[in-house]
Order: sequence, then structure tokens, then C-alpha cells
Amino acid sequence: MSVTHSAPGWRNWALLSFLGLVWGGSFPAVEVALDGFGPLFIAAARISIAAVMLLAIAWRAGHGLPRMRAPTGRRIWLHALGMAIFTNALPFALLSWGQQYVTSGFAGITMAVVPLVVLPLAHFLVPGEAMTPRKGLGFAVGFVGVVILIGPQSLLLTSGATLEPIARLACLGATVCYALGSIITRLSPPVSQLSFSAASLAIAAVIMVPVALLFEGLPAAPVPADAWAAIAYLGLIPTALATVILVRIIRDAGPSFMSLVNYQVPVWAALMGVVFLSEQLPTRFVAALGLILAGLAVSQARRRKADTQDA
Repeated sequence: MSVTHSAPGWRNWALLSFLGLVWGGSFPAVEVALDGFGPLFIAAARISIAAVMLLAIAWRAGHGLPRMRAPTGRRIWLHALGMAIFTNALPFALLSWGQQYVTSGFAGITMAVVPLVVLPLAHFLVPGEAMTPRKGLGFAVGFVGVVILIGPQSLLLTSGATLEPIARLACLGATVCYALGSIITRLSPPVSQLSFSAASLAIAAVIMVPVALLFEGLPAAPVPADAWAAIAYLGLIPTALATVILVRIIRDAGPSFMSLVNYQVPVWAALMGVVFLSEQLPTRFVAALGLILAGLAVSQARRRKADTQDA
């Protein structure tokens, strides 16, 4: 995973679109899983399912795990640790906990903040991702949207839960984690994306399983079948499959392009929450989302134009 990359091709755009749909659907799935499991157990279970799946595939394909004794082995494992913490363990736990007090639509909308965090980080850490005046303007517009999204309680229709304001901050904390994880993944030395994905998920499972057992213990029986189905879906699709795709996109096109998936995630999350969970989407949520997406559109307009010319 070198730090140079070419203009995204149609495969990158197709994978990005698929990720938007998959990750958007993960928020309603977490909502369903919360009917039978605690938030930490959900995070640990989806990570563990994904880790077992990818480890089996990696060994079957002959990739195995990254070799520690290779010249860059230790660096690769450090980056895998960073990805495990910031792309899996922390954000999954924060989002699952937060969704106890906010709607899945709100949690999905906060994902639009990820590119606003990626932009300044990539400027300093990733060659070729410098902050331009256009990106700066987009950042400012998007930041106004973020203020509205989490701002004074009078601006948003609340559920009345005492911990809802903290839950909103937890969801936004997850977006910062995702941004950091994207940069860490991008800066990893070259390695098989399957090996790297399996290693990061294995580390995340080692972290989250003891934490979940310590603070929540095993779930109380009986657990609804829908909750089990949601856990299985979360582990196999938005975690296992999505992690491999995420690593490939970041390796091929860079973290700023990867962050474009967050144009789609809030839309799918809010839509699925309304359709499948009968959630309400207050007008101010839409206004906040509109400002965030406007900021993203401004910040990425020149890049998209350049990519089209290079294609």
C-alpha cells in the first residue's frame, strides 16, 4: 500500500457504491441486534465472525498473515493494530452504544463527517492530498452542518433519552476513528490486502472479546432470531467483505477518494431506517446533512474534474 495512486477507475467507483449501500444497511442491522445483545457484544461478535472468515480465506488462498520477520513486517503489524483499533474496535463499540439512544438514521448521517476529518489529516500525512482553498471552503461549509447536527438541543428533535447528547458525541467520535483508520491503512507498507484485513480483524477480536465479556458478559437467553440474523449479517457483509473492499480502495485510490463513500452512507442509513424501522427523519436533520454534503461536494469538485480528465 504505497502512498502514490492513480485516478480512480470504474471498478473503484463500483466498489465505493457497493460499500455505501452495505454500510448504510449496517445501522438498521445494529438497531435490530440491540434487541437481544449489548453494544459491546455486538461489536465483538461482528468482528470475531469477520476475523474467522477472513483468516480462513487468507490461509486457504495461501496468503496467511503478514510475516513478522519480513523487512517491513513490524511496521505492517503496527498499521494493522492501528486499523484494528480505529476502523473496527472503537467505532463499532461507539456506534453500537450510541444507537441505544439515537436513531439509526442519525448515526448514519454522522458518517458524512468522516471526509471533513480526512481532509486535514491527509493534507499533513499523505503525499498528493494537500488541502487546497476549495477544500478549505468545503471544510468550512461542512463544519457548519456538523455544528447544526450536534448543536443546541433546540435545533434537533430528540428522543428524550438522558444520554442522547453523549450518544451523538459517541457517533461523531466513531467518525474520527474511521478517518484515522483510513490514514493509517493508507500509510502501511505494501502487503496483501487479504492478509492485512485478516490481521487487523484478528487483532480487533482479541481486543473486543475480553472487553465485551468483562463489561457485559454473555447475552441473556432467549435471544430473538432477528437479533442473531442481524449479528450474522453484520459480521459477514459490512465487516468481513467490506474490510477487504475498504483496504483495496484505499490502496488503489487513497483515503480522500475512500471518504466519498460517506456521501452515500447517510442517505442509505436514513432511508432504511425510515422504511424498515419506521423512524422519523426531522427536517433539521436533512438541513444539517445538506450542509455537510454541500461542503463535501465543494471540497471534492476539483479532484473529480481532474480525475475525469485523467481517465
